[in-house]
Amino acid sequence: MSLFRKIFGSISDKKEEELKSSERGKYMPEIKLPIDEKFTINFKANGGKFLYCEDLDEIFESLENIVQENKWEDKKTFFFDKNLKSRFKETGLIVTDKLSDSTIFITTCENLIANDGSLLICSNQIAEKKLTELPANFIVFATTSQIVENIGEGLRGIKNKNKQKIPTNITTIKHFKSSDEKDFLSYGSSSKNLYLLLLEDL
Repeated sequence: MSLFRKIFGSISDKKEEELKSSERGKYMPEIKLPIDEKFTINFKANGGKFLYCEDLDEIFESLENIVQENKWEDKKTFFFDKNLKSRFKETGLIVTDKLSDSTIFITTCENLIANDGSLLICSNQIAEKKLTELPANFIVFATTSQIVENIGEGLRGIKNKNKQKIPTNITTIKHFKSSDEKDFLSYGSSSKNLYLLLLEDL
């Protein structure tokens, strides 16, 4: 069993309660959580659905379960990323080349941001589209090595990886709830029904 799975499996309501600094003593130090555990807690608090996988076989199995759970067997899937499209070609998904025909959008991301549980994306993943132009159902494929502490760290990573040409349309996805579950804090944002397929690569 990997370290990440052990950490993920150990999260309890009590642990989440401990994060509420307002309920801690005035002079007590803040709890310093491991970066992967912090991301997991914040991502789930945002309404995201999280599936940890140790290898690609588990990724494909989890994807199949997501499709069955949502009754998407006859729904169309769109990919911007040709490499990702090729990697998932044996999954039995109905793939369309027209974004407007799709119910599901499968993509990667640049980073997973631990301190707020958001996903950092850019034109590498969504071209020049606004989040509102993309399907409401997102399935994101990412790896544990993509978890960073904050957005600043993620932006530096994008700049370092793309020295010749920095990508455009850099944004974060943070609200992962259906429209009827939104609260006033997410009003005006593009909320997505989001599943994260997280592959262990550390």
